[in-house]
Amino acid sequence: MSTAMVITHPDDYRDGYEILVLRSGCGAEMLMDFASLSLRKGMSAWRSAAEDERAFLLAEGEVELTVHGQVECPAGLSGGSAVVVKAEETHNGRWTHIIARRTSLLDENPTVLHLPAGTELEICARSERALLYVSSTANPARFTPRLYLPEECHVEIRNRGTLDETCTRIVRTVFNKNNAPWSNLVLGEDVNLHGRWSSYPPHHHPQPEIYHYRFFPSQGFGMTALGTEAYQLHNRDSLLITDNRDHPQVAAPGYTMWYLWVIRHLEGNPYIAPEFTPEHVWTDRPGATFYSTVQL
Repeated sequence: MSTAMVITHPDDYRDGYEILVLRSGCGAEMLMDFASLSLRKGMSAWRSAAEDERAFLLAEGEVELTVHGQVECPAGLSGGSAVVVKAEETHNGRWTHIIARRTSLLDENPTVLHLPAGTELEICARSERALLYVSSTANPARFTPRLYLPEECHVEIRNRGTLDETCTRIVRTVFNKNNAPWSNLVLGEDVNLHGRWSSYPPHHHPQPEIYHYRFFPSQGFGMTALGTEAYQLHNRDSLLITDNRDHPQVAAPGYTMWYLWVIRHLEGNPYIAPEFTPEHVWTDRPGATFYSTVQL
């Protein structure tokens, strides 16, 4: 059974850990789970030691993450005022405490904590509310927990200078095969400017992918063509992409569309780059000519 669908979430996220995409039933082809973790100041700390590789992307608020063991952090980078890291030796071994803050999905790069299976973790909110997105999948590899700081995120202004800027967007890649060869995931974000396209020119890949959307203002909407099927997109929706389907996106005028994207490598066939649909490749070439209304 093929998977081609949007999972809607019209209401706010529930407090605690809420599964949005589950790798069973209609989501079995995704090979990964996707969840929100919504915490409030004063709530008991959320604790977990799941037997999955997991990536925790901070979406809003301030949190303290406490990890059992060493956490690798890039030398020479501090995270600025958004991230503070300190280690503590106890009778139960080494614990790493991370304080991270994010005030804007649109204007700030993410902080991401990436853990191998079985790592003990505790998270509590330091702001009135904090929200993280959690991507998880099976992976027997034992790697050192890794903290990705906002300043090391690979940021591209993609398609600048083409097609009257109608598909210019911000792409933030947190990790992929280049900087996390041990991972079974690829993780990043897009900021899709209002009235413009992303995931363009249309492209596809055999590896399953999840998009999770936020709109600013929140009543906004967008559209995607998933293969030959069109879907309207709303705040907190999740799109499941499989079977080499093209998946171009467009945001309605006046509404900025942010989305998290996470790709699951296939065994023996990791995601490296997408394959662009041949009949549309010309739109990405320098000097491509097309009818334009710029002079109206």
